[in-house]
Amino acid sequence: MSLLAIFFVLLVAVEHFYIMVLEMFLLSSKSAKRTFGLTEEAVSNPQIRTLFANQGLYNGFLAAGLIFGLILDSPAVQLYFLGCVIVAALYGAATANVSILFKQGLPAIIAFLLVLFV
Repeated sequence: MSLLAIFFVLLVAVEHFYIMVLEMFLLSSKSAKRTFGLTEEAVSNPQIRTLFANQGLYNGFLAAGLIFGLILDSPAVQLYFLGCVIVAALYGAATANVSILFKQGLPAIIAFLLVLFV
């Protein structure tokens, strides 16, 4: 596997680990509120906090799966988790914010193609 492919897989993993931290532990921070377009009222709602924490856990699983695939040096595992990220980005772009496709989907698509062909 090329260093460029490893770099992009790591980039996607780090991005999703960062999202997990924002959603699970730092939802009240300026960065999280700006990133997710949330008001102070929204982040103080226990139900919203629970929903974001659950979503953050899934992002953590994506990041862990990508790291696991790198440790195993398994393109199949990497492609599976990159595919999950791409599907999630497509769904997020269709239902929440189209920028998700570029911020999360594009790096995953690039990583997917690099793992597959390089």
